[in-house]
Amino acid sequence: MGEGALYIQSDWTVLLDSAHSGAASIRDALARFAELVKAPDRFQTYRITPVTLWGAAGQGWTADEVCGFLAGNSANLPGENMLSGLRECMSRYGKWTIMREGDTLLLDASDNNLMDAWLKNSRWAEQLVKRSDGKMEMPEALRGAIKQELFQQGHPVVDTAGFHHGEALEIRLRDPESSGFSLRPYQQDAATAFCREGERQAGSGVIVMPCGSGKTVVGIAAMAQLGCATLVLTPNVSSLRQWKREICEKTGIASDQIGEYSGERKEVRPITLATYQILTHRGSAEQPFRHMRLFAERDWGLVIYDEVHLLPAPVFRATADIQATRRLGLTATLIREDGCEGDVFALIGPKLYELPWRQLEANNWIAQVEAAEYRIPLPDSIEGRYRAALPRERYRIAAENAGKLEWVARLLNKHRGKGALVIGHYLGQLREASRRLQAPLITGNTPHDERERLYEQFRRGETKVLIVSKVANFAIDLPQASLAIQLSGSYGSRQEEAQRLGRVLRPKLGDNRAYFYTLVSGGTVEEDFSRNRRLFLLEQGYEYRIETADLVAADDAVGEDLVQF
Repeated sequence: MGEGALYIQSDWTVLLDSAHSGAASIRDALARFAELVKAPDRFQTYRITPVTLWGAAGQGWTADEVCGFLAGNSANLPGENMLSGLRECMSRYGKWTIMREGDTLLLDASDNNLMDAWLKNSRWAEQLVKRSDGKMEMPEALRGAIKQELFQQGHPVVDTAGFHHGEALEIRLRDPESSGFSLRPYQQDAATAFCREGERQAGSGVIVMPCGSGKTVVGIAAMAQLGCATLVLTPNVSSLRQWKREICEKTGIASDQIGEYSGERKEVRPITLATYQILTHRGSAEQPFRHMRLFAERDWGLVIYDEVHLLPAPVFRATADIQATRRLGLTATLIREDGCEGDVFALIGPKLYELPWRQLEANNWIAQVEAAEYRIPLPDSIEGRYRAALPRERYRIAAENAGKLEWVARLLNKHRGKGALVIGHYLGQLREASRRLQAPLITGNTPHDERERLYEQFRRGETKVLIVSKVANFAIDLPQASLAIQLSGSYGSRQEEAQRLGRVLRPKLGDNRAYFYTLVSGGTVEEDFSRNRRLFLLEQGYEYRIETADLVAADDAVGEDLVQF
């Protein structure tokens, strides 16, 4: 037995001993080709999958490097069957290639037997023409569909066919001396990783960076490097308008060249910003998605998918049809609760650049976050109802534990004066928090103009506390937020946890510190869901302090007469 931090298992799971002296650096490397699935205490469980291995291959990892890393950092040597399986899986990356010769699009496999076996069962076989050299001529319209089909069969395609430039548009970043704005080194590296010509898969793929690190800026830098008409897809109108502000502030583009395509406006301009919601709107399940025509409204040279992990299925289908257009996905985490990471890989592209959260924190590009979970006992008055409820009902009863509001006030008192977000899932609970704290509430029903007014008051420091629903999970720029208190969430959603932490990651003046608290009903199913929610952040190196709350403590007790914060 060695002294490594890893324990390798034959089912492609890996245990990381978090108490090992080298655990932090080993975790950073391990996360490049494995995903964290369980972190009860000391030993964290990672799972290696084909998607994680192909993602690593897309970033330049070889099978020898993966196997050598596992062997060199393990307390038990990995078995030969496992190592040979990893090698075989990674060898599939690059066996299939889409290329271009002149105006002809070609599909090629590393050997003819592989091609022949696929053609026997492919739904597209009759639309392909086999050449004497074994390559298949394929219609442009099938470029995405074939990539998706092969991926689903365990064969990732490397697409080197290139992209058309699209409608030209001069976009220049503002001069640093006159504007005070300049790209951070890692933002430049991320944009270059996407835009560079002549390399496998460049011009199509995903940039993974923490919330608050400037993913929007990376998208704008890519637009400036490519100089073409751009369609930006965002989760909601608030993030759409944030994109518009950032583009106007950081480039010489006039605002009348930027169009908003949403439920309120239908403007198609050289830079057009649209929401996923409007693209997927239709009158009924039988009617077509009429706004999908936006993909063909102009000759887009670039499509940017903000928060690509939220991409709806209908947009995946539209994306399959525009494979000749450059596609950039931006996200803090590629985790999808529906398990469709493979569709992102096949149709948007592989992960081209990733930056560890703690690396940014060490360089003060994002705030240093203290994370803690407070376990609040259920009041005696609802304990019986909880025990008698069905499993799904138990979660909501636990999540809406009224005792949590006492602790919200205590934590706000502890950090009085800091910009705070109180975040939750259930509207009744949020309304009660708003009433007791005398703080404004923002939900999906809040008109967009009212949301922007409240956000702006928070940015100016006129409002210190906002109560927010899941509408604030994504792409909301509130740099003044240094405290987040999570009342309830969407069950065990890891990506929601990452996004909510992201609300307080913007760098702070002074000590550059932020605080993220989760309130959980102790001894209930909410503990199990909370444990799953923490997985992604534990993988990034964050540590959670677990506290058992004492609701009868007299020194900081609060009641109905809460003051305004």
